[in-house]
Amino acid sequence: MDNNISILQSTRYTYQPKVPAMLRAGIGNIQAVEGNASTGSADSRIKKLFPKTYGMKEVSFKEGKSTASGKKQVVGVILSGGQAPGGHNVIAGLYDAIHEAGKDNVLLGFKGGPSGLTDDNYITLTGDIIDQYRNTGGFDMIGSGRTKLETEEQFKKVAAVAEKHGMTAIVIIGGDDSNTNAAVLAEYFADHDVPVQVIGCPKTIDGDLKNDEIEASFGFDTATKTYSELIGNIMRDANSAKKYWHFIKLMGRSASHIALECALQTHPNVCLISEEVEKNGTSLESVADSIVDSVVHRAAMGMNFGVVVVPEGLIEFIPEMKKLIAELNDTLAAKGDQFAELESWEEKTGFLSAELSEESMNVFSILPVDIQQQLLMDRDPHGNVQVSRIETEKLLATLTETKLKALKAEGKYTGKFSSMTHFFGYEGRAAFPSNFDADYCYSLGYTAFLLIQNGYTGYMSTIRALDQGVDAWQAGGMPITKMMNMERRGGQDKPVIKKALVELDGKPFQYFAEHREEWAADTCFRYPGAIQYYGPSELCDATTITLALEKEARK
Repeated sequence: MDNNISILQSTRYTYQPKVPAMLRAGIGNIQAVEGNASTGSADSRIKKLFPKTYGMKEVSFKEGKSTASGKKQVVGVILSGGQAPGGHNVIAGLYDAIHEAGKDNVLLGFKGGPSGLTDDNYITLTGDIIDQYRNTGGFDMIGSGRTKLETEEQFKKVAAVAEKHGMTAIVIIGGDDSNTNAAVLAEYFADHDVPVQVIGCPKTIDGDLKNDEIEASFGFDTATKTYSELIGNIMRDANSAKKYWHFIKLMGRSASHIALECALQTHPNVCLISEEVEKNGTSLESVADSIVDSVVHRAAMGMNFGVVVVPEGLIEFIPEMKKLIAELNDTLAAKGDQFAELESWEEKTGFLSAELSEESMNVFSILPVDIQQQLLMDRDPHGNVQVSRIETEKLLATLTETKLKALKAEGKYTGKFSSMTHFFGYEGRAAFPSNFDADYCYSLGYTAFLLIQNGYTGYMSTIRALDQGVDAWQAGGMPITKMMNMERRGGQDKPVIKKALVELDGKPFQYFAEHREEWAADTCFRYPGAIQYYGPSELCDATTITLALEKEARK
Protein backbone atom coordinates (compact mmCIF):
# COMPACT_ATOMS: atom_id res chain seq x y z
CA MET A 1 0.00 0.00 0.00
CA ASP A 2 1.15 3.58 -0.69
CA ASN A 3 2.67 4.89 2.55
CA ASN A 4 1.01 8.24 1.87
CA ILE A 5 -2.48 6.71 2.01
CA SER A 6 -4.07 5.69 5.31
CA ILE A 7 -6.22 2.59 5.61
CA LEU A 8 -9.32 4.71 6.23
CA GLN A 9 -8.52 6.85 3.19
CA SER A 10 -8.12 3.85 0.90
CA THR A 11 -11.32 2.21 2.12
CA ARG A 12 -13.30 5.44 1.76
CA TYR A 13 -12.32 5.64 -1.90
CA THR A 14 -14.42 2.53 -2.51
CA TYR A 15 -17.45 3.51 -0.40
CA GLN A 16 -20.53 3.61 -2.64
CA PRO A 17 -22.76 6.50 -1.58
CA LYS A 18 -26.38 5.59 -1.03
CA VAL A 19 -28.76 7.51 -3.29
CA PRO A 20 -32.53 8.09 -3.24
CA ALA A 21 -34.61 5.30 -4.78
CA MET A 22 -35.87 7.60 -7.52
CA LEU A 23 -32.30 8.42 -8.64
CA ARG A 24 -31.40 4.76 -8.97
CA ALA A 25 -33.65 4.58 -12.03
CA GLY A 26 -30.80 6.07 -14.07
CA ILE A 27 -30.43 9.25 -16.09
CA GLY A 28 -32.60 8.00 -18.95
CA ASN A 29 -35.51 7.17 -16.66
CA ILE A 30 -35.89 10.34 -14.64
CA GLN A 31 -38.26 13.15 -15.53
CA ALA A 32 -38.58 16.71 -14.32
CA VAL A 33 -41.91 17.83 -12.85
CA GLU A 34 -42.58 21.54 -12.53
CA GLY A 35 -44.54 22.90 -9.61
CA ASN A 36 -45.75 26.34 -8.69
CA ALA A 37 -44.02 29.56 -9.60
CA SER A 38 -41.76 30.58 -6.73
CA THR A 39 -42.29 33.80 -4.83
CA GLY A 40 -39.37 35.25 -2.97
CA SER A 41 -38.63 38.18 -0.71
CA ALA A 42 -41.29 40.77 -0.04
CA ASP A 43 -38.67 43.33 -1.04
CA SER A 44 -39.67 44.43 -4.55
CA ARG A 45 -36.04 45.28 -5.33
CA ILE A 46 -35.23 41.57 -5.72
CA LYS A 47 -37.77 41.14 -8.50
CA LYS A 48 -36.48 44.31 -10.17
CA LEU A 49 -32.84 43.18 -9.97
CA PHE A 50 -33.59 39.69 -11.35
CA PRO A 51 -36.26 40.17 -14.03
CA LYS A 52 -35.11 37.11 -16.05
CA THR A 53 -34.77 34.61 -13.22
CA TYR A 54 -37.31 35.73 -10.61
CA GLY A 55 -40.55 33.77 -10.15
CA MET A 56 -39.43 30.60 -11.95
CA LYS A 57 -41.16 27.32 -11.12
CA GLU A 58 -40.07 24.82 -8.51
CA VAL A 59 -38.78 21.53 -9.91
CA SER A 60 -38.84 17.96 -8.62
CA PHE A 61 -37.63 14.74 -10.19
CA LYS A 62 -39.33 11.38 -10.30
CA GLU A 63 -38.93 8.07 -12.05
CA GLY A 64 -40.41 8.13 -15.55
CA LYS A 65 -39.63 8.84 -19.18
CA SER A 66 -36.75 11.27 -19.40
CA THR A 67 -37.61 14.89 -20.19
CA ALA A 68 -33.95 15.81 -20.70
CA SER A 69 -32.05 17.04 -23.70
CA GLY A 70 -29.61 14.61 -25.25
CA LYS A 71 -27.13 17.26 -26.37
CA LYS A 72 -23.45 17.11 -25.52
CA GLN A 73 -22.70 18.77 -22.20
CA VAL A 74 -19.50 20.58 -21.26
CA VAL A 75 -19.89 21.58 -17.63
CA GLY A 76 -17.59 23.71 -15.51
CA VAL A 77 -17.52 23.33 -11.72
CA ILE A 78 -16.02 25.44 -8.94
CA LEU A 79 -15.71 25.13 -5.19
CA SER A 80 -16.28 28.50 -3.55
CA GLY A 81 -15.73 29.81 -0.04
CA GLY A 82 -14.50 27.88 2.98
CA GLN A 83 -14.10 24.12 2.96
CA ALA A 84 -16.96 21.85 3.98
CA PRO A 85 -16.86 18.04 4.23
CA GLY A 86 -18.47 16.44 1.19
CA GLY A 87 -17.50 18.91 -1.52
CA HIS A 88 -15.56 16.27 -3.40
CA ASN A 89 -18.62 14.03 -3.43
CA VAL A 90 -20.72 16.75 -5.05
CA ILE A 91 -18.18 16.77 -7.86
CA ALA A 92 -18.14 12.95 -7.96
CA GLY A 93 -21.93 12.78 -8.23
CA LEU A 94 -21.88 15.44 -10.94
CA TYR A 95 -19.12 13.60 -12.82
CA ASP A 96 -20.88 10.23 -12.66
CA ALA A 97 -24.18 11.69 -13.87
CA ILE A 98 -22.47 13.57 -16.72
CA HIS A 99 -20.75 10.45 -18.00
CA GLU A 100 -23.78 8.26 -17.46
CA ALA A 101 -25.65 10.61 -19.79
CA GLY A 102 -23.03 10.53 -22.54
CA LYS A 103 -19.47 9.31 -22.98
CA ASP A 104 -18.52 12.49 -24.86
CA ASN A 105 -19.65 14.82 -22.08
CA VAL A 106 -16.92 16.80 -20.29
CA LEU A 107 -16.45 18.13 -16.76
CA LEU A 108 -13.96 20.97 -16.29
CA GLY A 109 -12.78 21.81 -12.78
CA PHE A 110 -11.85 25.48 -12.42
CA LYS A 111 -9.12 25.95 -9.84
CA GLY A 112 -9.13 28.35 -6.93
CA GLY A 113 -12.82 29.19 -6.89
CA PRO A 114 -14.52 31.95 -8.93
CA SER A 115 -11.16 33.40 -9.98
CA GLY A 116 -10.53 30.15 -11.84
CA LEU A 117 -13.47 31.01 -14.07
CA THR A 118 -12.30 34.53 -14.79
CA ASP A 119 -8.66 33.46 -15.30
CA ASP A 120 -9.43 30.28 -17.28
CA ASN A 121 -7.44 28.20 -14.82
CA TYR A 122 -8.80 24.68 -15.11
CA ILE A 123 -8.21 20.96 -15.41
CA THR A 124 -10.28 18.38 -17.24
CA LEU A 125 -11.64 16.05 -14.59
CA THR A 126 -11.21 12.37 -15.41
CA GLY A 127 -12.23 9.19 -13.68
CA ASP A 128 -8.69 8.69 -12.38
CA ILE A 129 -8.73 12.12 -10.74
CA ILE A 130 -12.22 11.74 -9.30
CA ASP A 131 -11.45 8.32 -7.84
CA GLN A 132 -8.62 9.82 -5.75
CA TYR A 133 -11.06 12.09 -3.92
CA ARG A 134 -14.29 10.13 -3.49
CA ASN A 135 -15.68 10.35 0.05
CA THR A 136 -12.72 12.41 1.28
CA GLY A 137 -12.69 15.78 3.01
CA GLY A 138 -11.23 19.07 1.90
CA PHE A 139 -11.42 21.02 -1.34
CA ASP A 140 -7.93 20.10 -2.56
CA MET A 141 -9.13 18.47 -5.78
CA ILE A 142 -9.43 21.89 -7.43
CA GLY A 143 -9.07 24.32 -4.53
CA SER A 144 -11.39 27.13 -3.56
CA GLY A 145 -11.49 30.91 -3.25
CA ARG A 146 -13.60 33.83 -2.05
CA THR A 147 -13.56 36.08 -5.12
CA LYS A 148 -16.97 37.70 -5.51
CA LEU A 149 -18.44 37.77 -9.00
CA GLU A 150 -20.14 41.15 -9.18
CA THR A 151 -18.74 43.33 -11.97
CA GLU A 152 -19.66 43.33 -15.64
CA GLU A 153 -15.98 42.89 -16.50
CA GLN A 154 -15.92 39.64 -14.51
CA PHE A 155 -19.14 38.41 -16.13
CA LYS A 156 -17.72 39.09 -19.59
CA LYS A 157 -14.55 37.15 -18.74
CA VAL A 158 -16.58 34.16 -17.54
CA ALA A 159 -18.73 34.30 -20.68
CA ALA A 160 -15.60 34.38 -22.85
CA VAL A 161 -14.08 31.41 -21.01
CA ALA A 162 -17.34 29.49 -21.38
CA GLU A 163 -17.48 30.23 -25.10
CA LYS A 164 -13.85 29.21 -25.56
CA HIS A 165 -14.53 25.75 -24.09
CA GLY A 166 -18.01 25.32 -25.54
CA MET A 167 -19.41 25.15 -22.03
CA THR A 168 -23.12 24.55 -21.57
CA ALA A 169 -23.31 25.02 -17.80
CA ILE A 170 -21.48 26.07 -14.64
CA VAL A 171 -22.02 24.52 -11.21
CA ILE A 172 -21.09 26.68 -8.22
CA ILE A 173 -20.66 24.75 -4.98
CA GLY A 174 -20.76 27.19 -2.09
CA GLY A 175 -22.58 28.96 0.72
CA ASP A 176 -24.96 31.89 0.76
CA ASP A 177 -22.55 34.43 -0.74
CA SER A 178 -21.28 31.96 -3.34
CA ASN A 179 -24.80 31.05 -4.41
CA THR A 180 -25.62 34.73 -4.58
CA ASN A 181 -22.78 34.83 -7.12
CA ALA A 182 -24.56 32.00 -8.96
CA ALA A 183 -27.86 33.90 -9.04
CA VAL A 184 -26.23 37.11 -10.29
CA LEU A 185 -24.26 35.25 -12.96
CA ALA A 186 -27.36 33.36 -14.12
CA GLU A 187 -29.25 36.63 -14.44
CA TYR A 188 -26.43 38.24 -16.41
CA PHE A 189 -26.22 35.29 -18.82
CA ALA A 190 -29.99 35.26 -19.32
CA ASP A 191 -30.09 39.03 -19.90
CA HIS A 192 -27.20 38.91 -22.40
CA ASP A 193 -28.27 35.75 -24.24
CA VAL A 194 -25.21 33.79 -23.11
CA PRO A 195 -26.25 30.12 -23.60
CA VAL A 196 -24.72 28.87 -20.34
CA GLN A 197 -26.78 27.56 -17.42
CA VAL A 198 -25.79 28.21 -13.81
CA ILE A 199 -26.64 25.82 -10.96
CA GLY A 200 -25.76 26.14 -7.27
CA CYS A 201 -25.23 23.58 -4.50
CA PRO A 202 -25.81 24.43 -0.79
CA LYS A 203 -22.55 24.28 1.17
CA THR A 204 -21.67 25.63 4.60
CA ILE A 205 -20.76 23.99 7.86
CA ASP A 206 -22.41 26.95 9.64
CA GLY A 207 -25.86 25.52 8.83
CA ASP A 208 -27.29 28.96 8.00
CA LEU A 209 -28.03 28.16 4.35
CA LYS A 210 -31.31 26.59 5.32
CA ASN A 211 -34.99 27.10 4.52
CA ASP A 212 -38.14 25.18 3.57
CA GLU A 213 -36.40 23.78 0.49
CA ILE A 214 -32.91 23.25 1.95
CA GLU A 215 -33.28 21.21 5.11
CA ALA A 216 -29.53 21.19 5.78
CA SER A 217 -26.45 22.54 4.09
CA PHE A 218 -23.80 19.95 3.45
CA GLY A 219 -20.85 19.75 5.81
CA PHE A 220 -22.89 20.67 8.90
CA ASP A 221 -23.38 17.04 9.91
CA THR A 222 -19.68 16.17 9.73
CA ALA A 223 -18.38 19.38 11.26
CA THR A 224 -20.68 19.28 14.29
CA LYS A 225 -19.86 15.62 14.91
CA THR A 226 -16.15 16.42 14.69
CA TYR A 227 -16.43 19.36 17.10
CA SER A 228 -18.63 17.34 19.45
CA GLU A 229 -16.00 14.64 19.66
CA LEU A 230 -13.38 17.26 20.60
CA ILE A 231 -15.68 18.91 23.13
CA GLY A 232 -16.46 15.52 24.64
CA ASN A 233 -12.74 14.81 24.96
CA ILE A 234 -12.23 18.11 26.79
CA MET A 235 -15.21 17.36 29.02
CA ARG A 236 -13.72 13.99 29.96
CA ASP A 237 -10.44 15.72 30.78
CA ALA A 238 -12.21 18.44 32.80
CA ASN A 239 -14.14 15.84 34.75
CA SER A 240 -10.86 14.04 35.44
CA ALA A 241 -8.61 16.98 36.38
CA LYS A 242 -11.46 18.96 38.00
CA LYS A 243 -9.55 22.26 37.94
CA TYR A 244 -10.22 24.12 34.68
CA TRP A 245 -13.06 26.01 33.11
CA HIS A 246 -12.78 25.54 29.34
CA PHE A 247 -14.12 28.31 27.08
CA ILE A 248 -14.67 26.84 23.61
CA LYS A 249 -15.49 29.00 20.61
CA LEU A 250 -17.05 27.25 17.62
CA MET A 251 -17.47 28.36 14.03
CA GLY A 252 -20.75 30.02 13.15
CA ARG A 253 -20.38 33.62 11.99
CA SER A 254 -23.99 34.58 11.47
CA ALA A 255 -25.95 31.89 13.30
CA SER A 256 -25.55 29.56 16.27
CA HIS A 257 -26.59 26.29 14.63
CA ILE A 258 -23.18 24.68 15.25
CA ALA A 259 -23.08 25.72 18.90
CA LEU A 260 -26.64 24.51 19.45
CA GLU A 261 -26.07 21.13 17.80
CA CYS A 262 -22.83 20.61 19.74
CA ALA A 263 -24.64 21.52 22.96
CA LEU A 264 -27.32 18.93 22.18
CA GLN A 265 -24.56 16.41 21.52
CA THR A 266 -22.39 17.12 24.59
CA HIS A 267 -24.40 18.99 27.31
CA PRO A 268 -21.98 21.78 28.29
CA ASN A 269 -22.50 23.76 31.51
CA VAL A 270 -23.03 26.95 29.54
CA CYS A 271 -23.86 27.41 25.86
CA LEU A 272 -24.56 30.89 24.56
CA ILE A 273 -26.98 31.22 21.65
CA SER A 274 -26.42 34.45 19.75
CA GLU A 275 -30.01 34.74 18.54
CA GLU A 276 -31.33 34.58 22.11
CA VAL A 277 -28.80 37.17 23.27
CA GLU A 278 -29.96 39.53 20.54
CA LYS A 279 -33.67 38.97 21.15
CA ASN A 280 -33.30 39.66 24.85
CA GLY A 281 -31.02 42.64 24.28
CA THR A 282 -28.45 41.07 26.60
CA SER A 283 -25.44 43.27 27.25
CA LEU A 284 -21.84 42.06 27.28
CA GLU A 285 -21.77 42.42 31.06
CA SER A 286 -24.94 40.35 31.43
CA VAL A 287 -23.51 37.63 29.20
CA ALA A 288 -20.50 37.45 31.51
CA ASP A 289 -22.79 37.43 34.57
CA SER A 290 -24.60 34.35 33.25
CA ILE A 291 -21.30 32.48 33.10
CA VAL A 292 -20.29 33.72 36.56
CA ASP A 293 -23.56 32.41 38.00
CA SER A 294 -22.75 28.90 36.78
CA VAL A 295 -19.16 29.08 38.04
CA VAL A 296 -20.29 30.24 41.50
CA HIS A 297 -23.07 27.66 41.73
CA ARG A 298 -20.80 24.77 40.76
CA ALA A 299 -18.02 25.99 43.08
CA ALA A 300 -20.48 25.87 45.99
CA MET A 301 -20.87 22.15 45.24
CA GLY A 302 -17.12 21.65 45.10
CA MET A 303 -16.89 21.61 41.30
CA ASN A 304 -14.32 24.18 40.19
CA PHE A 305 -14.45 23.11 36.58
CA GLY A 306 -16.80 23.30 33.63
CA VAL A 307 -17.26 23.92 29.92
CA VAL A 308 -18.59 27.02 28.17
CA VAL A 309 -19.51 26.89 24.46
CA VAL A 310 -19.50 30.15 22.51
CA PRO A 311 -20.50 30.72 18.85
CA GLU A 312 -17.90 32.77 16.98
CA GLY A 313 -20.51 35.29 15.86
CA LEU A 314 -21.75 36.04 19.39
CA ILE A 315 -20.03 39.40 19.56
CA GLU A 316 -22.09 40.67 16.59
CA PHE A 317 -25.36 39.80 18.36
CA ILE A 318 -24.69 41.69 21.59
CA PRO A 319 -26.63 44.93 20.93
CA GLU A 320 -23.91 47.45 21.81
CA MET A 321 -21.27 45.38 20.02
CA LYS A 322 -23.47 44.92 16.94
CA LYS A 323 -23.92 48.69 16.68
CA LEU A 324 -20.19 49.25 17.11
CA ILE A 325 -19.25 46.70 14.44
CA ALA A 326 -21.80 48.12 11.98
CA GLU A 327 -20.32 51.59 12.43
CA LEU A 328 -16.79 50.23 12.06
CA ASN A 329 -17.76 48.38 8.87
CA ASP A 330 -19.28 51.52 7.34
CA THR A 331 -16.34 53.68 8.42
CA LEU A 332 -13.72 51.29 7.04
CA ALA A 333 -15.70 50.79 3.82
CA ALA A 334 -15.78 54.55 3.23
CA LYS A 335 -12.44 55.64 4.69
CA GLY A 336 -10.38 52.47 4.96
CA ASP A 337 -7.48 53.82 2.92
CA GLN A 338 -7.27 56.93 5.07
CA PHE A 339 -7.35 54.82 8.26
CA ALA A 340 -4.65 52.47 6.94
CA GLU A 341 -2.23 55.38 6.49
CA LEU A 342 -2.29 56.17 10.22
CA GLU A 343 0.77 54.74 11.97
CA SER A 344 0.29 55.01 15.73
CA TRP A 345 -2.47 53.43 17.77
CA GLU A 346 -3.22 56.85 19.29
CA GLU A 347 -3.80 58.29 15.81
CA LYS A 348 -6.12 55.42 14.94
CA THR A 349 -8.22 55.72 18.09
CA GLY A 350 -8.36 59.47 17.58
CA PHE A 351 -9.61 58.94 14.03
CA LEU A 352 -12.29 56.53 15.27
CA SER A 353 -13.46 58.89 18.01
CA ALA A 354 -14.32 61.41 15.30
CA GLU A 355 -16.13 58.86 13.13
CA LEU A 356 -18.05 56.69 15.61
CA SER A 357 -21.06 57.67 17.66
CA GLU A 358 -20.38 58.55 21.30
CA GLU A 359 -22.13 55.36 22.44
CA SER A 360 -20.06 53.11 20.18
CA MET A 361 -16.81 54.84 21.05
CA ASN A 362 -17.55 54.32 24.75
CA VAL A 363 -18.03 50.59 24.12
CA PHE A 364 -14.86 50.44 22.03
CA SER A 365 -12.87 52.20 24.76
CA ILE A 366 -13.67 49.68 27.50
CA LEU A 367 -12.57 46.67 25.43
CA PRO A 368 -9.08 45.17 25.90
CA VAL A 369 -6.66 46.55 23.32
CA ASP A 370 -6.18 43.15 21.67
CA ILE A 371 -9.96 42.89 21.09
CA GLN A 372 -10.02 46.46 19.74
CA GLN A 373 -7.31 45.57 17.26
CA GLN A 374 -9.08 42.37 16.22
CA LEU A 375 -12.24 44.38 15.48
CA LEU A 376 -10.21 46.52 13.08
CA MET A 377 -8.58 43.71 11.10
CA ASP A 378 -9.10 43.57 7.34
CA ARG A 379 -12.66 42.76 6.29
CA ASP A 380 -13.46 39.71 4.19
CA PRO A 381 -14.27 40.17 0.48
CA HIS A 382 -17.93 40.73 1.37
CA GLY A 383 -17.21 43.58 3.80
CA ASN A 384 -17.76 41.53 6.97
CA VAL A 385 -15.62 41.66 10.08
CA GLN A 386 -13.67 38.39 10.37
CA VAL A 387 -15.26 37.23 13.61
CA SER A 388 -13.23 34.01 13.70
CA ARG A 389 -10.19 36.20 14.44
CA ILE A 390 -11.89 37.96 17.37
CA GLU A 391 -11.01 36.03 20.52
CA THR A 392 -14.45 36.21 22.10
CA GLU A 393 -13.67 33.15 24.20
CA LYS A 394 -10.70 34.95 25.79
CA LEU A 395 -12.74 38.11 26.31
CA LEU A 396 -15.43 36.16 28.19
CA ALA A 397 -12.87 34.23 30.23
CA THR A 398 -11.19 37.51 31.23
CA LEU A 399 -14.49 39.18 32.14
CA THR A 400 -15.51 36.13 34.16
CA GLU A 401 -12.23 36.13 36.09
CA THR A 402 -12.52 39.86 36.82
CA LYS A 403 -16.05 39.48 38.17
CA LEU A 404 -15.09 36.47 40.30
CA LYS A 405 -12.22 38.40 41.87
CA ALA A 406 -14.66 41.13 42.84
CA LEU A 407 -17.05 38.59 44.35
CA LYS A 408 -14.20 36.94 46.25
CA ALA A 409 -13.19 40.31 47.69
CA GLU A 410 -16.77 40.70 48.93
CA GLY A 411 -16.76 37.22 50.42
CA LYS A 412 -19.42 36.00 47.99
CA TYR A 413 -17.23 33.45 46.23
CA THR A 414 -14.73 31.04 47.74
CA GLY A 415 -14.00 28.74 44.82
CA LYS A 416 -11.01 28.51 42.53
CA PHE A 417 -11.13 29.64 38.93
CA SER A 418 -8.61 28.80 36.24
CA SER A 419 -9.54 29.04 32.58
CA MET A 420 -8.35 27.59 29.29
CA THR A 421 -9.55 28.76 25.87
CA HIS A 422 -10.01 26.91 22.58
CA PHE A 423 -11.26 27.69 19.09
CA PHE A 424 -12.55 24.80 17.01
CA GLY A 425 -13.02 25.81 13.40
CA TYR A 426 -10.59 24.46 10.87
CA GLU A 427 -10.58 21.08 12.63
CA GLY A 428 -14.03 20.35 11.21
CA ARG A 429 -14.02 22.01 7.79
CA ALA A 430 -12.07 19.36 5.91
CA ALA A 431 -12.79 16.18 7.89
CA PHE A 432 -13.65 12.89 6.21
CA PRO A 433 -17.39 13.37 5.50
CA SER A 434 -19.80 11.34 7.57
CA ASN A 435 -21.86 8.78 5.69
CA PHE A 436 -24.75 11.26 5.76
CA ASP A 437 -22.70 13.99 4.09
CA ALA A 438 -21.06 11.55 1.65
CA ASP A 439 -24.51 10.34 0.54
CA TYR A 440 -26.16 13.77 0.59
CA CYS A 441 -23.41 15.46 -1.40
CA TYR A 442 -23.27 12.77 -4.05
CA SER A 443 -27.02 13.14 -4.58
CA LEU A 444 -26.71 16.93 -4.76
CA GLY A 445 -24.10 16.63 -7.53
CA TYR A 446 -26.15 14.08 -9.45
CA THR A 447 -29.24 16.29 -9.16
CA ALA A 448 -27.30 19.35 -10.31
CA PHE A 449 -26.70 17.58 -13.62
CA LEU A 450 -30.37 16.61 -13.90
CA LEU A 451 -31.21 20.31 -13.65
CA ILE A 452 -28.64 21.10 -16.35
CA GLN A 453 -29.83 18.32 -18.63
CA ASN A 454 -33.40 19.58 -18.34
CA GLY A 455 -32.45 23.14 -19.27
CA TYR A 456 -32.75 24.97 -15.94
CA THR A 457 -30.62 27.92 -14.85
CA GLY A 458 -30.52 30.05 -11.72
CA TYR A 459 -31.53 27.05 -9.62
CA MET A 460 -30.08 25.41 -6.54
CA SER A 461 -29.86 21.64 -6.39
CA THR A 462 -31.95 20.33 -3.50
CA ILE A 463 -32.50 17.05 -1.69
CA ARG A 464 -35.47 16.97 0.66
CA ALA A 465 -36.91 14.59 3.30
CA LEU A 466 -33.40 14.20 4.71
CA ASP A 467 -34.80 12.92 8.00
CA GLN A 468 -36.55 9.94 6.41
CA GLY A 469 -33.65 7.78 5.26
CA VAL A 470 -31.90 7.87 1.90
CA ASP A 471 -34.48 5.76 0.03
CA ALA A 472 -37.14 8.40 0.67
CA TRP A 473 -35.03 11.44 -0.20
CA GLN A 474 -36.53 13.67 -2.90
CA ALA A 475 -34.37 15.37 -5.53
CA GLY A 476 -35.27 18.68 -7.12
CA GLY A 477 -34.37 22.28 -7.69
CA MET A 478 -35.38 25.69 -6.37
CA PRO A 479 -34.89 29.11 -8.01
CA ILE A 480 -32.15 30.85 -6.04
CA THR A 481 -33.96 34.19 -6.23
CA LYS A 482 -36.67 32.79 -3.95
CA MET A 483 -34.10 32.69 -1.14
CA MET A 484 -32.78 36.23 -1.55
CA ASN A 485 -33.31 39.52 0.26
CA MET A 486 -31.54 42.86 0.51
CA GLU A 487 -28.79 43.23 3.10
CA ARG A 488 -26.32 45.93 4.10
CA ARG A 489 -22.85 44.98 2.86
CA GLY A 490 -19.80 47.26 2.76
CA GLY A 491 -21.96 50.33 3.28
CA GLN A 492 -24.38 49.43 0.46
CA ASP A 493 -27.64 47.48 0.12
CA LYS A 494 -27.00 44.32 -1.91
CA PRO A 495 -29.01 41.25 -2.88
CA VAL A 496 -27.92 38.18 -0.92
CA ILE A 497 -29.36 34.85 0.10
CA LYS A 498 -31.15 35.23 3.40
CA LYS A 499 -29.33 33.54 6.27
CA ALA A 500 -31.29 31.15 8.46
CA LEU A 501 -30.83 31.86 12.16
CA VAL A 502 -31.62 29.57 15.07
CA GLU A 503 -35.38 29.65 15.60
CA LEU A 504 -36.00 30.27 19.27
CA ASP A 505 -39.45 28.71 19.01
CA GLY A 506 -38.08 25.69 17.15
CA LYS A 507 -37.84 22.23 18.70
CA PRO A 508 -34.00 22.05 18.82
CA PHE A 509 -33.66 25.29 20.81
CA GLN A 510 -36.67 24.48 22.99
CA TYR A 511 -35.15 21.13 23.95
CA PHE A 512 -31.88 22.88 24.80
CA ALA A 513 -33.68 25.54 26.85
CA GLU A 514 -35.55 22.88 28.82
CA HIS A 515 -32.32 21.16 29.89
CA ARG A 516 -29.65 23.86 30.22
CA GLU A 517 -30.27 24.61 33.90
CA GLU A 518 -29.71 20.96 34.69
CA TRP A 519 -26.53 20.90 32.58
CA ALA A 520 -25.30 24.15 34.22
CA ALA A 521 -25.60 22.86 37.77
CA ASP A 522 -24.61 19.21 37.40
CA THR A 523 -21.97 17.31 35.48
CA CYS A 524 -24.15 15.82 32.77
CA PHE A 525 -21.45 15.71 30.13
CA ARG A 526 -22.13 13.54 27.11
CA TYR A 527 -19.28 11.95 25.14
CA PRO A 528 -20.36 11.29 21.53
CA GLY A 529 -16.97 9.96 20.40
CA ALA A 530 -15.57 9.79 16.88
CA ILE A 531 -17.60 9.64 13.67
CA GLN A 532 -18.34 6.03 12.74
CA TYR A 533 -18.19 5.06 9.07
CA TYR A 534 -18.85 1.32 9.27
CA GLY A 535 -21.27 -0.70 11.32
CA PRO A 536 -25.00 -0.69 12.11
CA SER A 537 -26.96 1.97 10.25
CA GLU A 538 -28.25 3.53 13.46
CA LEU A 539 -24.62 4.18 14.42
CA CYS A 540 -22.93 5.18 11.18
CA ASP A 541 -25.82 6.80 9.25
CA ALA A 542 -27.33 8.83 12.09
CA THR A 543 -28.22 12.44 11.30
CA THR A 544 -27.72 15.41 13.60
CA ILE A 545 -29.87 15.80 16.71
CA THR A 546 -31.09 19.08 15.20
CA LEU A 547 -32.52 17.28 12.17
CA ALA A 548 -34.03 14.55 14.36
CA LEU A 549 -35.77 17.11 16.61
CA GLU A 550 -37.05 19.04 13.60
CA LYS A 551 -38.50 15.78 12.29
CA GLU A 552 -40.19 15.19 15.64
CA ALA A 553 -41.68 18.70 15.51
CA ARG A 554 -43.24 18.00 12.09
CA LYS A 555 -45.10 14.90 13.27
